[in-house]
Amino acid sequence: MSRAVEIDLPEVVLSGDLTMPEGARALVIFAHGSGSSRHSTRNRFVARRINEEGLGTLLMDLLTEDEERVDEVTRELRFDIGLLARRVAQVVEWAARQRELAGMKVGLFGSSTGAAAALVAAAELSEVAVQAVVSRGGRPDLAGRALRRVPCPVLLIVGGRDEVVIELNEQARAEMRCETELVIVPGATHLFEEAGALEQVADLAAGWLKSRMREELET
Repeated sequence: MSRAVEIDLPEVVLSGDLTMPEGARALVIFAHGSGSSRHSTRNRFVARRINEEGLGTLLMDLLTEDEERVDEVTRELRFDIGLLARRVAQVVEWAARQRELAGMKVGLFGSSTGAAAALVAAAELSEVAVQAVVSRGGRPDLAGRALRRVPCPVLLIVGGRDEVVIELNEQARAEMRCETELVIVPGATHLFEEAGALEQVADLAAGWLKSRMREELET
């Protein structure tokens, strides 16, 4: 079942798209990257693959329409990791209050700056709030000191030709104390536009999230 939702947060109301396969017991919340939104074709592709594994997905805008218009000019809000992380954390808390989502295990999928926001949110929330984080072509380094406080398993996926981002991910991985895996997709650039690259990302993310969140469900 898929439907549009309004996510009522303390400061703003965000728009989202919720998909819940029948029998789903876990939810993956997407935090989009720089200058993107819940309409990101790449994130939607990954979300469909995650749905095939029986996990629910919530794609949402981290900025309001007014904020997006400002950001298109200034490009400041997309790098305001504190703001984005606060909203990701608030969305996790919002989901816990919804009748159909309450009690579900939660994973986060972040791309670009959204990956940093997801990691900071996981660090700021209680240890049981988020069970796993996946980063696609992300900037986990922007999570700063929060990296050492991330309590859940983290998968970092980077394109093999995205050399600068590989280095930044390796630096971030060295800072984290949780279970962390870095997977490099051979021949892929930052946006994974090469034939078959995004499919590899989707398979990696779906399989990893399912395995980690199944462990949480069974404990």
